[in-house]
Amino acid sequence: MVTRLSAADASFYHLENTSTPMYVGSLSILRKPRGGLSYETLLATVEQRLPQIPRYRQKVREVTLGLARPVWVDDRDFDITYHIRRSALPSPGSDAQLHELIARLGSRPLDKSRPLWEMYLIEGLAKNRIALYTKSHQALVNGMTALEIGHVIADRTQKPPEFGEDIWIPLREPSDRQLLLGAVGEWITRPADQFGALRSAVVDVATNAGQLVAMGRRFVEVARTVARGTAPSSPLNTTVSRNRRLTVASGRLEDFRAVRARYDCDVNDVVLAVVAGALRNWLMSRGEPVTATTRVRAMAPMSVYPDAELDATGPGQAISEVSPFLVDLPVGEPNPVVRLSQIAHTTESASTAATLVDARTIVTLSGFAPPTLHAMGIRVATTFSARQFNLLITNVPGAQHQMYIAGTKLLETYAVPPLLANQVLALGVTSYNGMVYFGINADRDAMSDVDVLPSLLRESLEELLEAAQ
Repeated sequence: MVTRLSAADASFYHLENTSTPMYVGSLSILRKPRGGLSYETLLATVEQRLPQIPRYRQKVREVTLGLARPVWVDDRDFDITYHIRRSALPSPGSDAQLHELIARLGSRPLDKSRPLWEMYLIEGLAKNRIALYTKSHQALVNGMTALEIGHVIADRTQKPPEFGEDIWIPLREPSDRQLLLGAVGEWITRPADQFGALRSAVVDVATNAGQLVAMGRRFVEVARTVARGTAPSSPLNTTVSRNRRLTVASGRLEDFRAVRARYDCDVNDVVLAVVAGALRNWLMSRGEPVTATTRVRAMAPMSVYPDAELDATGPGQAISEVSPFLVDLPVGEPNPVVRLSQIAHTTESASTAATLVDARTIVTLSGFAPPTLHAMGIRVATTFSARQFNLLITNVPGAQHQMYIAGTKLLETYAVPPLLANQVLALGVTSYNGMVYFGINADRDAMSDVDVLPSLLRESLEELLEAAQ
């Protein structure tokens, strides 16, 4: 079936460049089974789930002269072995070697002549582990009609459920002439829409906020964002290169909950306060001036729950929406409790009434929601001008029980969010099975010291725990 990309998806597709590829990445660490996880088993598992994510067998075709938005068409030459690849570290591979490999893989743009996703089975990791790295183009995942592949390949039990036989017959691909005639027909029936599509194709859009004009959405939110002005000056904002660095951190969810209970706030507030403390010490380690008024503005899309006691209901199962949220992290405040109090006050007063990205569809499905929720958070953030905030922090809840991929235990899960224009750091935070996992993606040139952030995050959490005793 030929379907035209939405205005938002077309913007993601057109506005990326070699230094800021628009993909959502995910790194999963698995316990290596006794017999190993064969490449063939992974292929079979993904193939069984492809009917749930039909976009993953479709590619993008552009229309001549950009007379209309591109279209999704079935890839008649679809080859799953092209998209699912095998790699290995020199055994025993260290975590640092794994992160270096993921950083290199994440630096590469996706092949736009094929369906816009890749998956890597990475063997040779020390401590009897294997890794699975996926990246999907942001245009591919909208959270409602299109889920991220990591969402559908995870299971609650070690024995995967039975799936019926998938008989997929790709439709004939339209010719350039047919696409052109379709565009002309839409010009006749909906000229205003097509003028907007043409304008976005031939005009150099300088900021993501410009997309909103073409999309005609979220006017109130844009006005509020613009009213905040541009983000504070920060070493986090400079030219982004093509190369990346990746590092990770983790902490016990119980520790975050203990701080939350002591200071009557949300786990999300504690996460942001921990990040604020880490960024404060990172700035000082660089010799940057840090005064009492120093701020770092984060775009932190929030998963909103109908039940205030979100942890008791099972994170990831009762999400009603993902909403944008700008928060000024008080990195100039030396007292960790005051930092937390200021952030909690800000989040408490934030309005979450507007339904901007509805996630009610995805929470009714089985699987592992965080990959899709991170993609939704990125989608929300990138509809605003990157000049309005210093960095992106996506923070989503995951299942608090053991999950499996292809019958293999999922030990750890890390989001790898993309870097936005002139932003050299992005964090993806995921809670899963009693832990909180930080995926830290950074520009290789501007953030050569990113490896200090995991220890700074741990120190920041320890400060809050000590104060809570």
